[in-house]
Amino acid sequence: AITATDVSRSTEIARIAALRDRLLEGLLARVAGVVVNGDPTRKVAGSCHVRFEGVDAELLLVALDRAGVCAAAGSSCSSGATQVSHVLRAMGMSDDDARSSVRFSLGHASTDDDIDRALDVIPETVARLRAQRPLVSR
Repeated sequence: AITATDVSRSTEIARIAALRDRLLEGLLARVAGVVVNGDPTRKVAGSCHVRFEGVDAELLLVALDRAGVCAAAGSSCSSGATQVSHVLRAMGMSDDDARSSVRFSLGHASTDDDIDRALDVIPETVARLRAQRPLVSR
């Protein structure tokens, strides 16, 4: 039973990592000014953390939520905080870069359709927000 559980868990982690990679590759291919936050090779399977240069993450999150795409701002360590994430600052980010950072979390319920939807919505949403209002330092 333990061996079967380990195999099942490994398979699920690989599936989630593949979804994350597809999301990340799609964002990099479809949206100019996307920067990957964190180590490029050592990544958590269910986390895609990126920065959309010139876009306020809070405005992006509202627009994505309205379009049915779930995401969060900052780091998971600062979830719910209203200030710039101390974790992102410790990674060397400026306040503006941290305010442009968004985290997409994936898990056992995530599907290819979720990634397709995100990749349909995010590029047009980012372009619209950039055209409406550049990021203003606070």
